[in-house]
Amino acid sequence: MRVTICIGSACHLKGSREIITQLQGLVKENGLEGQVDLNGAFCSGNCVSGVCITLDGEVYSLKPEDTKEFFEKEITGRL
Repeated sequence: MRVTICIGSACHLKGSREIITQLQGLVKENGLEGQVDLNGAFCSGNCVSGVCITLDGEVYSLKPEDTKEFFEKEITGRL
């Protein structure tokens, strides 16, 4: 599964680095290193809504405090 986190200016200011750190930890904690591929990309085109995360072609807007819930629902829920 490929997860792409926007690291453009707007998303960076909204916490993309914190989200990346959390997702890296959650992937490792759950032993999903071989199943989840975390990537960064510049501008996903949805700057006003929060940090853009693209998963299986769908774009999500995420805040750092919602990362664990997103991981459990959208990532582990699909594996």
